[in-house]
Amino acid sequence: MNGDVIRIGCAAGFWGDSPAAAAQLLAGPIDVLVFDYLSEVTMSILARARARDPQAGYARDFVRPVMAEVLPDLVERGVKVVCNAGGVNPAACRDELLKLAESLGLRLRVAVVEGDDLLARAGELRQMGLRAMEDGGALPQDLWSVNAYLGAQPIAAALAGGAQVVITGRCVDSALVLGPLLHAFGWAPDDYDRLAAGSLAGHVVECGCQATGGLFTDWREVPGWDDMGFPIVECRRDGSFVVTKPAGTGGLVTPATVAEQILYEVHDPATYLLPDVTCDFTQVRLSPDGPGRVLVEGARGRAPGPDYKVSATFGDGFRATAMFTIVGAEAAAKAQRVGESILARTRRLFAARGLGDYRRSSIKLIGSEEAFGPHARPEAWATREVMLRIDVHHDRREAVEVFSREIAPAGTAMAPGRCSLVGGRPDVMPVVRLFSCLVPKAMISPRVALDGESLSVPPTAASQVAPPETPSPAAKGGTELPIGGNSVPLIALAHGRSGDKGNTVNIGIIARRPDDLPLLRRVLTPEAVGRWLGHLAGGPVRRYEVPGLGALNFVLENALDGGGTASLRNDPLGKTFAQILLTMPVPGPAP
Repeated sequence: MNGDVIRIGCAAGFWGDSPAAAAQLLAGPIDVLVFDYLSEVTMSILARARARDPQAGYARDFVRPVMAEVLPDLVERGVKVVCNAGGVNPAACRDELLKLAESLGLRLRVAVVEGDDLLARAGELRQMGLRAMEDGGALPQDLWSVNAYLGAQPIAAALAGGAQVVITGRCVDSALVLGPLLHAFGWAPDDYDRLAAGSLAGHVVECGCQATGGLFTDWREVPGWDDMGFPIVECRRDGSFVVTKPAGTGGLVTPATVAEQILYEVHDPATYLLPDVTCDFTQVRLSPDGPGRVLVEGARGRAPGPDYKVSATFGDGFRATAMFTIVGAEAAAKAQRVGESILARTRRLFAARGLGDYRRSSIKLIGSEEAFGPHARPEAWATREVMLRIDVHHDRREAVEVFSREIAPAGTAMAPGRCSLVGGRPDVMPVVRLFSCLVPKAMISPRVALDGESLSVPPTAASQVAPPETPSPAAKGGTELPIGGNSVPLIALAHGRSGDKGNTVNIGIIARRPDDLPLLRRVLTPEAVGRWLGHLAGGPVRRYEVPGLGALNFVLENALDGGGTASLRNDPLGKTFAQILLTMPVPGPAP
């Protein structure tokens, strides 16, 4: 952790990522390993696990098998580990890791970052009259988890105290990288340009292989999917960094793959709000730095706002999903009738039992291009094989259990050619919804526990007034061009990637050639994008410019039917939106 370059590898982009990643990254020189496990849905799952067992509530995969396989090597080489595997029970995660170290004959110093869990203070928060960031709603009563997104200062404090492993609860994902950089380089709390650069490094690697060719638009160019290289950032004292991956692994690191990840799940690129800094990524520049290496420069920062973002999860009824294949002539028509008949049958049974109607239901014919709405090709409906997906949401568990039992009888009572009931009888699951709000930083005190002692944590900076969103020049709109005979699909001119934040989707569109950006700016107005995706997006579309990347970023509100496990969509996380937009016809480039 000394010198002018710190090599940080990300060995997990989500809870369930490959346990082989840590060993892969340790095959070469590395200073810090980070593991990013948490999402809002993951927090709710861990909260329910802790309610059943006080020793649960953390990502058990982190201790076994991951750390069990690499801990001796980590200790011998002095590689630091920073992770948010603590979930809603960081202390239990620490205790389990220390037991593992003892069983291996290793002495390990493990720090725990706490203070993000606000569930016990829900009543106090409710009395404050907090309102949801998206729709202004009040804080619900039946909360499962309430967690603040902490910043990087507690992680830096833990490393400064001598921790070899730092386990956090909820923090912003990028803090897992920024924390070690604050410790290694001694960046001041108000050195906002470097804090923004370090946060960008964390943002690039936080989703694992998405930075090294995973989900890349030009997927045929990406070799070695069976051994994808996990990302490494070589971070410099001046804030610039190089994105790369272990030698000899699969994947692809180019300016295009890195640009896609920079825009992933970002709303206003000029005002990316984090606890430690407000980032401006609009002038970020990417350049090759040798084979499989991309240099990233140009991030800028300014003071953060006065609040922490807080996300709560709560239960909102029950749901189930049934999926099975229907084969043969008129497969889509048969599947549609089967879905409608199952819903009609269960509604009749509900009425007889006084259970009331579904709150929501959905029939999807996977294979008929239903995701494309009015842009589906007519021949897709004539497919001879579809997957029927039926999703239902009801206030009462017993009603959804009725639905679950009535799926199998369709195998003998309805359409011919039904097969492959996926997963057997559908499971009845709670619907988990997300509530996000802002809480003053002064109300939350992050804590670091190490070897039975409490370490001091510098207060996180806060400006008096939260920085407003920066108006984008592109938000003024443009002049749409007529689409004539010389049209091409958007994918011929651009790369794209989309992702979710709650019920909102962002789509980053990056020009393949800088010369094509003016054309894309004129054609891809917010209104045009809203029309093309109107069958999916229920709210307004905003557009932002990212000149440094030659890109446009679109934000679609109310686009995911609630998002996460609350959504009845086949795509509740917004992964397909970019792929659908990339089929939009646009004028071909000038010869």
